[in-house]
Amino acid sequence: MAVKQEKSGFKASSRFQMASPFKLRPVADLVRRKPYTEAISILENMPQKGARLIRKTVVSAASNALNINKRLSEDMLYVKEVSIDEGPRMKRVWFRGRGRADMLLKRMCHITVVIDETGKAGE
Repeated sequence: MAVKQEKSGFKASSRFQMASPFKLRPVADLVRRKPYTEAISILENMPQKGARLIRKTVVSAASNALNINKRLSEDMLYVKEVSIDEGPRMKRVWFRGRGRADMLLKRMCHITVVIDETGKAGE
């Protein structure tokens, strides 16, 4: 997971995750613009694989924020931005009946999370 601090928050990204972006985007919509503690509790109680992947990235972004700015606490953070981008696709051959073959696309995604302080202007 890469670590970067932007002007507008603390960023973490996990790339090349073996999950379809179409399955992760509805999960990401549930935690966008929520307080950090609420977002973590939502993601922990969801059964989807995408919730586990997004949770790891959100925790990493919060750790980056707490490590860079020692005056912050978990209650002062909120999930500013969650973006699920499409990654490369692994192509596999799927053998079918009568000697035919289809392509099976195993999709990957890139998860990027930006966490910011709640007291900042422009929230």
